[in-house]
This record gives sequence, structure tokens and C-alpha cells, in this order.
Amino acid sequence: MNADVFADRLARVRRRFISTLQGRIDDIAASLSKLSAVAPAAATAVGEAYRSIHSIVGVGSTVGFPGTGRAARDIEDMLRPAQTGRRGLTDTEISVLEGLLSDLRAVATREMQPFYRELKVTQD
Repeated sequence: MNADVFADRLARVRRRFISTLQGRIDDIAASLSKLSAVAPAAATAVGEAYRSIHSIVGVGSTVGFPGTGRAARDIEDMLRPAQTGRRGLTDTEISVLEGLLSDLRAVATREMQPFYRELKVTQD
């Protein structure tokens, strides 16, 4: 594979990552009440949140967002005990998750600013 083909593929993956990242964060934030240990099917909701965050961890650093990847890793680490134990989150864990989601949102917004400008230029 030549360098241009690789660069084009990486750019497509980066654009897809950028276009879905805020939605993934929003979806997890919106599902906080479903993650509570007292909610029915909380273990399933925690598993879904964990998988969503895990994909951000895996792709973020690869496509040029190392801070976003690290912030997502913090969330992944926080969710792991509940996910592995197939349980919902405690009130304390939900509070911690809220703070970590806020941190992730801030880092992602900061890291993506140059790419938003680049995408806008290529779309005009």
C-alpha cells in the first residue's frame, strides 16, 4: 500500500471518529440513570457503555487524539469492575463517571478543534 492510499484511509477513519465522538459521549451521559445498580438491566447498559468507551480508547490515539484516548481509558478503567462483575454502578461510581465524562468532553473538544477547521476547509 502506498503512502497516499494509507493517508487517505487514515483520514477517512479520523473523519468518522470525529463525526461520532461527541454522540458517543452524549449517549453515555444520557444513559447514566440506566447504569445505576438499582436500574433494571443496568449490567447490560454498563456493558454497552464500556464497549463504546473501549472503541474510543482503541481508535483515539491511533488517529491523532492521544489526550482523548487517555481520558477515555480513565473511563474504561472506572467501568471495568462493574462490567466484569456484570453489575450496575454505585452512586459514587456514577458521580465519578460524570466527572470523567466531563473531562473527556473537554479534552476531545480541545484536540479536535484543528481537525474541525481542516474538515470545514475541505468541505467548502
